[in-house]
Amino acid sequence: MTHLFNQIVPRLTRSLSRQPEQPEATTTREPEFTLKPVYELQETTEAWGLTVQLPGVAKDGLEFTVEDSVIRIQGRRAWRAPEGWTALYRESADAGYLLELEHDHSVNADKIHAELKDGVLQVSLPKAEAVKPRKITIA
Repeated sequence: MTHLFNQIVPRLTRSLSRQPEQPEATTTREPEFTLKPVYELQETTEAWGLTVQLPGVAKDGLEFTVEDSVIRIQGRRAWRAPEGWTALYRESADAGYLLELEHDHSVNADKIHAELKDGVLQVSLPKAEAVKPRKITIA
């Protein structure tokens, strides 16, 4: 699987970038601490498949937006510590998730489909007609 992933990712970086350009901050408030979730991209001729691991996130705590050329997935965990509870050890921070992917307008935003089940977000990102392969007949 890793070998296949290493072959696909360089081709996808032209279309889906892992780090979009960040505009300059215009406010003085502290940025909220977020974690970058584990995710995987797969490509077919019709679409990209995106799987994002969001443990502890319910549908009402998930925000999925597509604006200009940025896909943004933000998740907030629903679990809260019981009153009077003290953690002796934590393996993960109690923070939300933020994943931003930039694309070169090769995704048809009107046909994106997403489904969240058991903390796993499955997203279908259909390719725009302009980037799909075409067979040319020769006269």
